[in-house]
Amino acid sequence: MEPRAGVSKQDIRERIWDYMESENLADFPRPVHHRIPNFKGASRAAEHFPRLQAFKIARTIKVNPDAPQKHVRFFVLESKKTLLVPTPRLRTGLFNKITPPPGATKDILRKCATSQGVRSYSVPVGLDSRVLVDLVVVGSVAVSEKGWRIGKGEGYADLEYAMMMSMGAIGKGTPVVTVVHDCQVVDIPEALLEDHDITVDYILTPTRVIATDCQRPKPLGIMWSKISCDMMAKIPILRCLRDREQQAGKDVTLRDEPRHLPGSGHLLTASPSGGRRPQDAPGPGPKSEGAAHGSLQGKGTPPVADVYVGNLPQDARVSDLKRALRALGMEPPWLTWQGPRRRAFLHYQDPAAAQRAISCLQGLRLGAETLRVAPARQQRDK
Repeated sequence: MEPRAGVSKQDIRERIWDYMESENLADFPRPVHHRIPNFKGASRAAEHFPRLQAFKIARTIKVNPDAPQKHVRFFVLESKKTLLVPTPRLRTGLFNKITPPPGATKDILRKCATSQGVRSYSVPVGLDSRVLVDLVVVGSVAVSEKGWRIGKGEGYADLEYAMMMSMGAIGKGTPVVTVVHDCQVVDIPEALLEDHDITVDYILTPTRVIATDCQRPKPLGIMWSKISCDMMAKIPILRCLRDREQQAGKDVTLRDEPRHLPGSGHLLTASPSGGRRPQDAPGPGPKSEGAAHGSLQGKGTPPVADVYVGNLPQDARVSDLKRALRALGMEPPWLTWQGPRRRAFLHYQDPAAAQRAISCLQGLRLGAETLRVAPARQQRDK
């Protein structure tokens, strides 16, 4: 199954997916195409994990949410270490911390390690939590003994790693582990690797433990020139990190972000979400005097520090909204809850904080609903 010369990453993915299907090497879900394969023997491969020295000394471990890493997640919980699992497609934040109920039995811990358990027994970890991750586990479609890795092609594992670096949650020496079937260990041409690709330090298979001794540098943070406006629109926490790095003076220009209007010297900037800037929304009432950011208001309108959040689910609770805001590091000092009207108003201390919240919260989902987030319209004295 060694790749031919001149192959692409997708060629290698397709060959492995096809081979695993033809040889019946995978469990549910099938087919394995466009997935991190849930290979047969995943539990045997995971048994190597607690024996790694990197595992023994780790206190907080991040593990991807895919099915073949279910047994890895169980071992983390059984060892009473802190388990962090990325939120699906990063739509509501970066991490969830899995919190089993007190006195949980092994059967309950196994349930906590499943995708359903991750949803039921987790709390979000916000950007301001100062979490430190000691060990990272990622899924792979293909990996080489040198430590080169190929995922399923969506880039989420690479982005999660880069975001953790940007947050200071990991460092250059944080080990990365992957758990795969033996057939997924193949030669990968180094020419296929890009600067944003992560590499792995340990490969666990049902029959082997491979220490790659990989010397290729891992990404040192988010490479904004690789991020599209479309991806920014889908991932609220990415917009929050971009705002922070922009304030720190870093170049955060996106891959497909417009630069200048044709035939003019004026800079054309996209909205932080990559889409239209939100229109002013109703204010909460006389209490909300003062504030949306000047660039989001009409000419001459003073900035306000109140943010409107609409289209809340009918059964939403204020705690649901607070939890989502906390995960993005955007919880305001106080808020006005108007659940029966399916809306709320977030009250920040200054216009800059309100503007960051508007930027970060675009596209945020609560339950099945996509929330509408906009500056609260200033209430004028009658």
